[in-house]
Amino acid sequence: MSSSDERPSPSAPASRSWRERLLNLLQIAPHDRDELMQILRKGQQGGLFDANTLGMLEGVLDVTEMHVEEIMIPRAQMAVVRRDDDLPALIAEVVTSGFSRYPVIGEHRDEIVGILIAKDLLRYFPGPMGSRGFNLQDILRPASFVPEGKRLNVLLREFQSSRSHIAIVVDEYGGVAGLVTIEDILEQIVGEIDDEHDEREEDSIIQSGEQRYLVKGLTDIEDFNHALGAHFADDEFDTVAGLLMNAFGHLPHRGERVRLDHYEFTVVRADNRRIHLVQVAVLPPAAHGSPA
Repeated sequence: MSSSDERPSPSAPASRSWRERLLNLLQIAPHDRDELMQILRKGQQGGLFDANTLGMLEGVLDVTEMHVEEIMIPRAQMAVVRRDDDLPALIAEVVTSGFSRYPVIGEHRDEIVGILIAKDLLRYFPGPMGSRGFNLQDILRPASFVPEGKRLNVLLREFQSSRSHIAIVVDEYGGVAGLVTIEDILEQIVGEIDDEHDEREEDSIIQSGEQRYLVKGLTDIEDFNHALGAHFADDEFDTVAGLLMNAFGHLPHRGERVRLDHYEFTVVRADNRRIHLVQVAVLPPAAHGSPA
């Protein structure tokens, strides 16, 4: 018999075998989510798919049960721009926060007048007219509003059909409770999504000026101490974010600051789950004392 006769048949039978094995697992209809997860875990253990795939399948099931209020960015932590901001102020906010979409407010955060997409500013800067030809109203996009109790799978379908990426979350009284993006929903399925604005793993600490640094929240305290000559203990907390959460006593908002030893930490980016990025200023000896 030739060597070619000894080879297994092409991929089609193997593919059919994979499908048959999965169908065999599903022959007994699950009665609830727990039974379904048990079946899927057996499939993963049997080699039908890997652990990452199992995690995404579980995430899909979670999204059908979760509500907007569980993942939204709270009102106080929303990065917003004001209706009366000029072009330099808008550009400064975009550069500082690094998001792609911003609610535009009037007199207060309950007055949402539209959505600014950062890339729409590119047509004005740089240019021969500069800010003289700029009118925020010309590039304002309409805002979508959703209730806190809307299910995530329903909102995801709405995002897809409307080709929208952001919605303002309102409470039962019509006030602004926060915002939610399509990325927030997808992260419940596939895990955290790093975009081009997220700092690279190797750039956990970046010098941004004289005695000033941008530091990722997940930076190990040991690495922070080594880079900045600090002496913070790492027996209770492993990361800078953990150290700061303890110092603040709560999950801080963007712009909040605290002094520890002769270092001043200012929150640059945080969400309703953790601190992502802080600015650290090394203070001269006379400037440090009691916490701010």
